[in-house]
Amino acid sequence: MEQPGSVHSSIWRKLTNSLLPTVLEVVNESHLHAHHQAMRNVDSSETHFRVSIISDEFEGKTLMQRHRLVYSILSEELSGGVHALTIKAKTPKEVATS
Repeated sequence: MEQPGSVHSSIWRKLTNSLLPTVLEVVNESHLHAHHQAMRNVDSSETHFRVSIISDEFEGKTLMQRHRLVYSILSEELSGGVHALTIKAKTPKEVATS
């Protein structure tokens, strides 16, 4: 299994420290996009991520507010080399009732 890169590790650490999730999955999907024209002239090894996070911090927040919270936590990564971030953000209650 491939070791997480520095961006992957940074995403994991920042979301864990800020949102204290009960579940956090960070998946590097960059290899699926390396052939895209926009990715051909950049180091595309850590450009696309999928994040699934379950946290009490999302309680009472709309989906837009949850995404904005994650974007603000990861602002450094998003202004750097991360090209795309897919987010699934739920509360423990939402997961228990689905």
